[in-house]
Amino acid sequence: MQGRKIEFKMLNQAQVDMICERHERLWSGKAGGARASFAYSIVENLDLSNRDLSDADFSGAVLRGANLSGATLNSAIFFAADLRRASLEGACLRRADLRGAIMRGANLTGADLTEADLREGAIAQIDKEKGLAVLTHKTQGNDSDKANFTGANLSRSKMAGITAQKSDFTDAMLLGTRMIRANLRGSSFQGANLEGADLSGADLTDTDFTNAVLIGTKTVMAKKDRMRTDGALTEAPVGIDANTLDNPVANQIAEHMKWCETNGREGKPSLFDGTDLRGLTSLAGKTLTAFHARGATLYGLDLEGAQLQGARLEKADLRMVSLRGADLRGADLTGANLSNADLRDCQLGPLLLEGNRILPASLAGTRARYTDFRGADLRQVKATGADFSYAHLDGSDVRRALFGGSCFTGTSFDERFLEQVASIEGAVDLNAA
Repeated sequence: MQGRKIEFKMLNQAQVDMICERHERLWSGKAGGARASFAYSIVENLDLSNRDLSDADFSGAVLRGANLSGATLNSAIFFAADLRRASLEGACLRRADLRGAIMRGANLTGADLTEADLREGAIAQIDKEKGLAVLTHKTQGNDSDKANFTGANLSRSKMAGITAQKSDFTDAMLLGTRMIRANLRGSSFQGANLEGADLSGADLTDTDFTNAVLIGTKTVMAKKDRMRTDGALTEAPVGIDANTLDNPVANQIAEHMKWCETNGREGKPSLFDGTDLRGLTSLAGKTLTAFHARGATLYGLDLEGAQLQGARLEKADLRMVSLRGADLRGADLTGANLSNADLRDCQLGPLLLEGNRILPASLAGTRARYTDFRGADLRQVKATGADFSYAHLDGSDVRRALFGGSCFTGTSFDERFLEQVASIEGAVDLNAA
């Protein structure tokens, strides 16, 4: 059954700017404001970057090649919109309606799509002679083929039936995301977090989940031909199963804390090298000086405010760990995985030893992608050859720090950063922030 014909309206940059300004006036409570409506408008290749367009209506709009990077688009309606090759890098699309949208080749690097709806929807169909005819009985799936979702937050989003062949979800956050019956053939989920995601009935042929988090991920009736899961983190223990230790972990932690509190007179230090410690869930505020957990799995552990001076955490899995306000002076995190960890206001400066000797902390060779270091003390830290892509270093103290050979693609930091560091030779993409 065919509905009414819809005519497209061609907009120029000046008209787009006027609509955006009126929308922003509305939400700021100023006179002359009006909700932005780009419904069935052609906004191709125009600039809407860094605009606040929350709740705006883009239904059926043609946004091919448009620049929406950094825009705030919370609860915006992109129902059946054409977003092919559009840039939405760093945009905020929380709870946005993207049903039936075409996002083929779109760039959503670092975008926040928490609770967004990317399912199929009953949409209008383009007709060469009749324009856009509303067909209430037909549906179109969300087409995201070859879209770039690198580092995007898609947690709890609705993506049932989405078509996303050969799309890039590297390092994306997909916690609790519903991707039932999704077509994900040939897509990359390297390093992505799919904890609690539902991929039941999905086509995962040739899909790459290398080093991804697949804890509680449902893949019932999914097609898994040539699916790669090397290094993926699942419910299965990694390394030494803490439940098999002769001395329970809780007892060892208690003994370690007593050893710290009595300056070694009582208790004894723990040794958790290569141990899966995920069952602890929380060590917040604990005194764990000289804690040894090299190569251990501490994924998602709460270590907020913990005393970890001189800790040995080389090559440890610290993804999603909270270390906010923790004392890590002199700690060795060489080669550790800190992706998406929270290290706000933590101390990673040098540790003063006897004889006025100092022990610098080490982040050398760490993977710290999307990690939050805001307000952290990083004085004299050795961070050579580390990956800080899309990390937040704003407000951190990096005086005399060593960052030679590190990667800073998309990293945010203060203007004084380059003035404070001791070495940054060979660093990559320092001006990408």
